[in-house]
Amino acid sequence: MEVLEAIKSRVSIRRYKNVPVAKEILSDIVDCARLAPSGYNHQSWVFVVVTDEKIKGSVAEAAQLGRFIKDAGACIAVFCKKGEETMIEDACAATENMIIAARAFDLGTCWVNSHKKSHSEKVKTILKCPSEYELITLLAIGYHEQHKAPPKKPLEEVIRWNGF
Repeated sequence: MEVLEAIKSRVSIRRYKNVPVAKEILSDIVDCARLAPSGYNHQSWVFVVVTDEKIKGSVAEAAQLGRFIKDAGACIAVFCKKGEETMIEDACAATENMIIAARAFDLGTCWVNSHKKSHSEKVKTILKCPSEYELITLLAIGYHEQHKAPPKKPLEEVIRWNGF
């Protein structure tokens, strides 16, 4: 799939077939994440790929707005080292790279914002996160049950030229 097609056809998926995603595909997707830009090139991220059904279920239960994680083939938790000036931006750039890469494999994803949310500490405990890392995002990833595009604002409504 061409990159522009992957970007333009991507939608958030909340219904998954409970089918495993091959380790090689997940590794390739995380490889795309590690190639994302990072502030000062610090690359302070760590990606925890969760495929174990019990652990995935525990993460889904903790992240109440991400309950669909339990049915996804995998969940990728993105952590960054605490205190990094650009940790949120870095993790978000890496997450977006994974979303686009997953779409290229015809996989669905849904980003669960997890920085300092009510579920963050519980997920960190479940994944045995060291104290020097902060959870930034969770990404459900898998083969999708539904794939319908929600309405997006037209380009004309959001673009400005040479000023606001």
